[in-house]
Amino acid sequence: MKHILATLGFCLSLLSSGQDYRATIDSIMQAEVAEDDPALFVGVVHDGEIVYERIRGFADLQHNVPAHETSRTNIASNAKQYTALMVLDLAQKGQLSLENDIRKYLPELYPNVADTIRIRHLLNHTSGVRDYCDMMGIQQNPWWRREGLDNRDVLEFHRKQSNLAFEPGSRYSYSNSGYVLLALIIEEVTGEEFHAYATQFFEDLGMTNTAFPKSYMRIIPNLALPYSNWGGADWLQYPMMTSTAGEGFLFTTLHDQLIYEQMIQKSYASNNELLIQSQQTIPNSEVNSYGYGLFLTDRFNRKCIHHAGSTGSYGAQFYRFPEENLSVVVLSNNGSVWTEGVANQVAELYLKDVELEINYADGMDTLSTEPLTSSFFAQYYSPSGRLMRIVEEEGRILWKNGNSNGIELNREDENLFHPYYDVNMKIGFAENGAVLFETDGTTTFYRKLSEQEARPTEYSRLVGIYESASLDVEFELLQEDGQLKLKMPKWDEAREVSVFNQHDLMIADYRMKIERDAFNRVVALTVSKGRALNNRFNKRTNLQFHPTAITDRGSISVTTIGAVDGSASNILLTENYPNGNEIWSKQYGGTSYDKAHSVFALEDGYLIVGSTSSYGVGNYDFFVIRTDKNGKLVWQNTYGREMNDYAYTAEITPSGYVIKGTTQDCNDDVFDCTTYVWEVNIDLDGNKLSSSRADAIETNL
Repeated sequence: MKHILATLGFCLSLLSSGQDYRATIDSIMQAEVAEDDPALFVGVVHDGEIVYERIRGFADLQHNVPAHETSRTNIASNAKQYTALMVLDLAQKGQLSLENDIRKYLPELYPNVADTIRIRHLLNHTSGVRDYCDMMGIQQNPWWRREGLDNRDVLEFHRKQSNLAFEPGSRYSYSNSGYVLLALIIEEVTGEEFHAYATQFFEDLGMTNTAFPKSYMRIIPNLALPYSNWGGADWLQYPMMTSTAGEGFLFTTLHDQLIYEQMIQKSYASNNELLIQSQQTIPNSEVNSYGYGLFLTDRFNRKCIHHAGSTGSYGAQFYRFPEENLSVVVLSNNGSVWTEGVANQVAELYLKDVELEINYADGMDTLSTEPLTSSFFAQYYSPSGRLMRIVEEEGRILWKNGNSNGIELNREDENLFHPYYDVNMKIGFAENGAVLFETDGTTTFYRKLSEQEARPTEYSRLVGIYESASLDVEFELLQEDGQLKLKMPKWDEAREVSVFNQHDLMIADYRMKIERDAFNRVVALTVSKGRALNNRFNKRTNLQFHPTAITDRGSISVTTIGAVDGSASNILLTENYPNGNEIWSKQYGGTSYDKAHSVFALEDGYLIVGSTSSYGVGNYDFFVIRTDKNGKLVWQNTYGREMNDYAYTAEITPSGYVIKGTTQDCNDDVFDCTTYVWEVNIDLDGNKLSSSRADAIETNL
């Protein structure tokens, strides 16, 4: 059935030539959505007055309900400004301080983090608290699939996080989690449920059709349902079944949003200190680009306060231009609409062209006009350690962040470029790195990796299982057909990993940093996905036996042979031809029980790993034997404690060997013992350098 026409307009006072603007905005809306599509909502406020307010499309396709003045949509992350406003209001009333540690209110979080995590760090995304949405993505169980997920669930999720992504205040990383925690702090301070407190807060602002629903199952009056067609002919309703609040999921009307824009524009005249301060930077903040749930970065060469919101098929965008006293608000329940693009078109109508003030930092003029000694086609690190590459593909020079498709660079001089989309942004190359020059004088230096650093790592050292206790998930790196591959629990098959250098791996939107110990062993991968930065996955200790190794003439094998009467055992080392015939054999050990578990072929001999009760200080000690190519003993040594220490395998390092096995700690009752993984680091001559015990590494014997 043909949907009835659903275009609602309001004839309001306009700027000069306002009638022309209204007609033009009407045509913009008509180009974006058909009259029977899911809806688009557009409003403009200037000098404190609503000068344009129009709605086109449908709120409910199934029941043929047009969108209207009281239709509510989800403005997603644009809700953050209101959560921040509530926090600021409590601060101005003296009920909390933005300098307070969040654990004053949520003491169960991050007990091992010594740094102060301040409320203001949550407000402008500098806390180091990782984004729960992307962390749940790493778990292969996205947030939007978790029916009924609410703020308490997110809190419990973060209780399992042992550390932060970075030191609070040291950098910016957008995090939805921060605003969920702010909502919980509001509850702790006020003693009220966040949803109820927020509802009253909005009523006090005169926004009576705005609220955070307590549950996704609650009835929302006049709800505009979310739809997408994903490029097809049929509209599909996008299911929303989570119940978090504070970071998003605020349902409101276009008119309520315009009421708020009017209050903002009139705040100085009304001396509303809360609203005035809410549009400024946060005192003592380390960043000035984000404030109280608001981006504070220029748009259209003007000072601008803005934010975008998107979840499911809902979209929202607003711009505030304080010097022009102009606000543009665009909302939609239509997943095919780019609300930011619509807002851009509308804003440009009202804004006269302003010449960009260009003030490049010193240094651009000193770039060499001659070819560099080493090519700028190389790998670089940003200040935060993120990989950037300059590559040439099909005659085009591309800037690639990790394994992205890349941004084409246009050449201005031998070592000076600009991205194709912005002639005013400059990128210069020097021998030691690249510099990004921005028009406001800001520069960002990217360190160039040396040729040695940029060589890919040895795949075999990366192979293994990696696990995160905080996320309760593991994955495996495999080597198949000369390629490094990653296998996730819910993947049908392993997928190829891009290995860029000795430090960086990537697959899809997963970025991985390789962590090594003092012996150059791979001990962990630090995994980042989207806004979930620096999640540590420890490499599981592998205690599998290696009783056979390949040699130039065939193979070398080690085993344990026992006395006929069972009173002792020795270690037998045998070299065999490929057909299995023995070349030679040797025995090692003392007068008691000596056991062999693994053998490793070295350039000039063999390393045998086992356990002994003939030598050492405990019941059993680690027993390591070094021989030449013919099995002649070079040295042997034991490493142990008081009880049972069993060596199973070894890892060869440039400076020696890491012997891996288990050790026991026992109470006075010798039968009450706990077994731990134990590693002993020795040099090439068998001298002990150090040892370490791992409490929570799963053994695989």
